[in-house]
Amino acid sequence: MNQKDPLNSSGAITAMNERSRTIFRAIVEAYVETGAPVGSRTLSRRIGLNLSPATVRNVMADLEDLGLLFAPHTSAGRLPTEQGLRLFVHGILEQGNVTPDERIQIDGLCAASNRTPNDLLREATSALSGLSRCAGLVVAPKMAEPLRHIEFVALGRGRALVVLVTASGNVENRIIDLPVGLPASSLVEASNYLAAHLVGRTLDEAEAEIRQELENHKTELNDLTQRLVQAGLAVWSDGNGAEGALILRGQSQLLEDITAVADLERVRQLFQVLETKVSLLRLLDMTDVAEGVQIFIGAENELFGLAGCSMVLAPYSNASRQIVGAIGVIGPTRINYARIIPMVDYTSKVVGRLLG
Repeated sequence: MNQKDPLNSSGAITAMNERSRTIFRAIVEAYVETGAPVGSRTLSRRIGLNLSPATVRNVMADLEDLGLLFAPHTSAGRLPTEQGLRLFVHGILEQGNVTPDERIQIDGLCAASNRTPNDLLREATSALSGLSRCAGLVVAPKMAEPLRHIEFVALGRGRALVVLVTASGNVENRIIDLPVGLPASSLVEASNYLAAHLVGRTLDEAEAEIRQELENHKTELNDLTQRLVQAGLAVWSDGNGAEGALILRGQSQLLEDITAVADLERVRQLFQVLETKVSLLRLLDMTDVAEGVQIFIGAENELFGLAGCSMVLAPYSNASRQIVGAIGVIGPTRINYARIIPMVDYTSKVVGRLLG
């Protein structure tokens, strides 16, 4: 796990003795299990160190002074703050391991034969969502490979298939709607035009030039064929083009553990963020600069801070060890970090290996 010091946590950890760390760990673990505040009497029984409730209360007060705990209301027990959760995850957490059953499920879903890369990514995301009981997400690889072939294939009823074949032989398809009144010959003209500009180059390299040429009418293509070319470019730019595509699975998992109206409102806000996929494509930028699992808790991540959620994200690489995408989960701040972090890490390695 790539660790950073999100809150100058080393100072807070230094200020905690072994007893404080034990009590703090017990509070966080109880929060992960139940989501409810935990009181001193419950903690004294849970810890089993013959500590009186009064002693536990004093330690809890010290932890509250450090900004690691808070009381949701008067006379309640304590919950970890987002700052406390970050300190726990980055400085105290002992990670578990992916279980044999989890490995089998992830490997089995990802390794099925006759799958396109996007099929593999969808299955991997679904597997993570199901095992973690969170929403799964993946940023699909950028279309950064030179193209070998492009073609428009008529499907009938005003639709066509855009087929792209990369230099390494990967085939990607998209279905588009055809302009009304488009003759069959325009499909051939559009295919030839794009082949002349794209083959041997990446989409990113050629797209701006093509669009400028079309806008400046520096082509002999008629209006309908130009619209077809633009539609073909648009479906890749919006789907799996230069920035990559976002795949989401299991958003309904976020609704299963709602305990209050405030929780429902936070999840509603999160759904609004998830629908803004253009913003979410910035997720890949978070992983481009460092290897390993990245963890964003609450307001630490500007995309999800208002929703009170956490994100665990890991990059995956191609055969040249270049980071091309990221996979992970989004869930409430009380997700089981010890279990989910290694699960995300393992899945990212499986995806990278299979795509490579």
